[in-house]
Amino acid sequence: MTTAIDKAFYDEQGYIIIPNLIPPQTFEALEEACERVIAKTRSGSWPHRRTVGRQFPPFDDSNPDSWGVQHLMHPDLDEPAFTEWYTSDALINVATNLLQCNEDELQMELSNLLINPLEHDFALRWHRDDVRENATAEEEVVALALWTHGVQWNTRVLSNVEFALYEDSCLYLIPKTHRFPRTELQRAQSMTQAPPANPLDMPGAIQVTLQLRLTELKYQAGETVIYNNNILHCGAYNSKQRRATLHGCMGDIRGGSTRAKNVLQHGLLWMTEDRFRDRLNERGKRMLQALIDMKNGVQGDLGYSLVN
Repeated sequence: MTTAIDKAFYDEQGYIIIPNLIPPQTFEALEEACERVIAKTRSGSWPHRRTVGRQFPPFDDSNPDSWGVQHLMHPDLDEPAFTEWYTSDALINVATNLLQCNEDELQMELSNLLINPLEHDFALRWHRDDVRENATAEEEVVALALWTHGVQWNTRVLSNVEFALYEDSCLYLIPKTHRFPRTELQRAQSMTQAPPANPLDMPGAIQVTLQLRLTELKYQAGETVIYNNNILHCGAYNSKQRRATLHGCMGDIRGGSTRAKNVLQHGLLWMTEDRFRDRLNERGKRMLQALIDMKNGVQGDLGYSLVN
C-alpha cells in the first residue's frame, strides 16, 4: 500500500493526517490484539500501564484506572500483530519519507496503546515531550533545532459498527510550535502542572480528530496523525468515550543520542533480550539494533524528560 505524503506540510505545520495506515488484511488481527491487551491491563494481569494521575513516566500503581497500555511488542503479551504493523511497509514508507532517511537508518522505539479510563476523565497539560515547561525561549530554540530525527503517531483502531460514529478527538496541538519558542501567552498557559480546563483557550490551538473513513461503502480504520512530539500539545480523555489508539514513535540513527532520554525513560531493557529479537523479521532486527546501539552509546541514568 502506497500512501501520498505531503512532507512540506508536515515540515511547516509539525503534523500530518494520513488515512488508512493499517492495511486491510492485517486490521482484524490488530483490532483483536488491542481488545486482548486492554482486557489484561484492566484486569491487572498486565502491569505496564499509564496510570490515571500520572501524566508522564515514571508511571506507578497509585490508581487502578489506566489511560494507556505500555510495551505492546513485549514477548510476554505474545501479540505478534503489533510487531508486524510496526515493521510494515505502510508505516516504514511514511517514516522514511517524513524523515528523509533510508530504511537502514530507522531506529525502533516505542509502541503503546492509548485507552479511555473507566472511572475518571483525565487530561495532560500543555507540553513538549522532551523540553521542560520552564525552559527559556533560548533553550527552546536549541532543543527544537535538535528534534528532527523522529516521528510520533496516534492511529485509530476501533472499527466495530458499534463505534463507527465515534471519533478520537483527544489530541490538541498548536501548529508550527515545533519550530518556534512559545509566545508569552502560550508560555503563561503551559508553565503549570495542571491540565487546561479548555484546551482551545490556548492561543493557536486546534483539536485533532481521527475518524473512520467511508470508502467504497465500507468503513476504513487506521486514520493516523503523525507529529513532531516537541510540538506544543496536550490530551483530554473522556471516560465515557471508548478509545483504542496506537501510540508509538520511530527515529533515525542520524540523530545520535538526541532521543535517548525521551525513549529510554520508558524502561526498554526487555527489548535487549534475545527472546524479543528472535521474534522480529530482518527489518525489525536492524531497527532494534539501532536502538540498542543508541542505548549503549549513553552513560549513566538519563532521568526523565518531564516531571509529574
